[in-house]
Amino acid sequence: MLQLKQGCRAVTTDVCVPISRLAECVVETEQDLKTSPLPCPIVGHVGDGNFHVAILIDPNKPEKLVEAERLNHRIVQRALRMDGTCTGEHGVGLHKMAFLLEEHGDVAVDTMRSIKHAPDPPI
Repeated sequence: MLQLKQGCRAVTTDVCVPISRLAECVVETEQDLKTSPLPCPIVGHVGDGNFHVAILIDPNKPEKLVEAERLNHRIVQRALRMDGTCTGEHGVGLHKMAFLLEEHGDVAVDTMRSIKHAPDPPI
């Protein structure tokens, strides 16, 4: 995918939706991506409802990252609206923490954090 645009970097995202909503989610996402000037290939192993979008940006143009973040936000919001999740397999790092809070709420995230810290205490 990186060969589609010389010198680009990929902002990757993934979401997961119930398999019954997958086609709808991919079609709407594809329509949304077509409105962007950025190349945005979609790939996935969709048998589990999970797909990925690689948003290709020029790392020397900050406005391209702003557009990539806008697209990512729309993709995640769409998945959540379809009873999906903000990530299908890559886990939740700093980049998706706000979405995890939106998806599950403060109490659930605090509980998850407590469980994680039990065997892996913070330094």
